[in-house]
Amino acid sequence: MIVFGSSLSPYVRKALVSAAEKGIEVENRITGPGSQPDPEFVACSPFRKIPALKDGDFQVCDSSAIVAYFEAIRPEPALIPADAKLRARTIWYEEFADTILIPTGARVFFNRVVAPRFLGRPGDEAAADKAEREELPPLFDWIEGEIPASGFMVGGALTLADIAIASPFATLAHIGLRPDPTRTPKLVAYLEAMHARPSFARLIETETRFMAATAHRSLEKTTQ
Repeated sequence: MIVFGSSLSPYVRKALVSAAEKGIEVENRITGPGSQPDPEFVACSPFRKIPALKDGDFQVCDSSAIVAYFEAIRPEPALIPADAKLRARTIWYEEFADTILIPTGARVFFNRVVAPRFLGRPGDEAAADKAEREELPPLFDWIEGEIPASGFMVGGALTLADIAIASPFATLAHIGLRPDPTRTPKLVAYLEAMHARPSFARLIETETRFMAATAHRSLEKTTQ
């Protein structure tokens, strides 16, 4: 089973963490900006969106579709609760992460990392700065108010909601953008616990090495 895409993408990381939490072994085949498209990846994802999945002769793309597939082939441990209310809350938090939190954070990461390092063009620093200073803090505040005493977003146990919300924060942390512990202490503690899970920690360690290597290569280019 192959998952295509770099785990620096919160969507790809969400799929890989979900697989790890369910004990599903996958090969992560890296593809992303600046790389030559893998023909197998293009067959799975005709619009070249990541992540994409290949499991034998079955192909699908989109992180939510991939996690739903994992949930069907390996029901336990469940990441999407069976209870109607808990399931609805889980899907809502995932949707919040996918359509509000990640796109806002991406305005920072894309313009400060992806554009200059991988696409060879300057990013829009004004857009990145606005997202960091004005758009992200209210989202962090909202999550702070949503975190239950259990430390899990839904039902007192790990669900897709936690994976979806914690994933983009791992990407932002690679560029030093983290929630303020004096403003959102519950969120900081929540993220520390989530990112310490082996499913997250292994990916973050690999990503950290990759970010350091690409920063070094980028510096070499600017000094030549």
